[in-house]
Amino acid sequence: EGTGAGTESSGTEGTGAGTESSGTEGTGAGTESQVTEVQSPDTESSGRERPDVETEKTGSDTQLADASQSNMMNQPGGMARQPIAEVPMDQLQNFDYLLNNFFTVDMTTAIDSSRLNLDSLMGKDLSISEDNSKPQILIYHTHSQEGFTDSVPGDASTTIVGVGEHLAELLRDKYGFNVIHHTAVYDMIDGVLDRNKAYNLAAPDIQSILDTYPSIEVVIDLHRDGVDGYRFVTDIDGKPTARIMFFNGLSYSAETGDIDYLPNPYVQDNLAFSFQLQLKAAQYYPGFTRNIYLKSLRFNLHMRPRSLLIESGTQLNTVEEEMNAMEPLADILNQVLRGE
Repeated sequence: EGTGAGTESSGTEGTGAGTESSGTEGTGAGTESQVTEVQSPDTESSGRERPDVETEKTGSDTQLADASQSNMMNQPGGMARQPIAEVPMDQLQNFDYLLNNFFTVDMTTAIDSSRLNLDSLMGKDLSISEDNSKPQILIYHTHSQEGFTDSVPGDASTTIVGVGEHLAELLRDKYGFNVIHHTAVYDMIDGVLDRNKAYNLAAPDIQSILDTYPSIEVVIDLHRDGVDGYRFVTDIDGKPTARIMFFNGLSYSAETGDIDYLPNPYVQDNLAFSFQLQLKAAQYYPGFTRNIYLKSLRFNLHMRPRSLLIESGTQLNTVEEEMNAMEPLADILNQVLRGE
């Protein structure tokens, strides 16, 4: 969807902040079971070649289903879920192993060991204040109109917005965080779906919320991916679950280097946040996440150190699969944000 194609240019704003366009590509990262269902009307895809092999999967669905039955989700006063897979931390010191097994690099950008290494990714303490008397987490949707194979026209609860509300409820009710779910629309103009300026339209509103609530430490832009003919699904605790993908904009072009008109002082923090969540997922929910996708632009990930852009499933996943995915996502967010 938009993250896979975002095109930003500096020519339309006097501030030099640049414009961000959602474009029409899917991210194209990873492959899963190919399906033939008819796509939903708002599907966007690029036709860009997809990789021939899937490199990010960290465990089989069968292993996960068998091993996770005896585990419990983290609950206040309850038994903590136990990890069911090991990650070879010694091998993660090797840049090539780290890159190939945890990341997918879009052709528009590049990264080397000076910016991507285990010490920088794991060296940051990403825990947040335990004071939940004020807002701590903001969830929003640059592309609020993204739906699924069985979404009901006109019913936002069956779109990515409804999925975001479920994530907010889990973080609030199960894990005790103070969460704002912002549901304003940025990808409809005069009643017509238009994602060309969605990131630019969202930016001032998100900044205003953060200015109003400086206590917010985590910003999550929740999407679903859009890839022609692909559905990303696994099994967690016996439930069909959409697979998710963390997405980072590096503000770095493979051709020209740093993109000066899209500054992001938090690129390294964002990378560390995505990676620490990815690592938790690999340990507790193998097969749940696709590789972290790296692209050249910024995608409004510059407003807080703990900024996330998450792609959950595709247009061919069901609403049930999407809702189910928020349970493990909320769990790994809780673990990282509490420094566990």
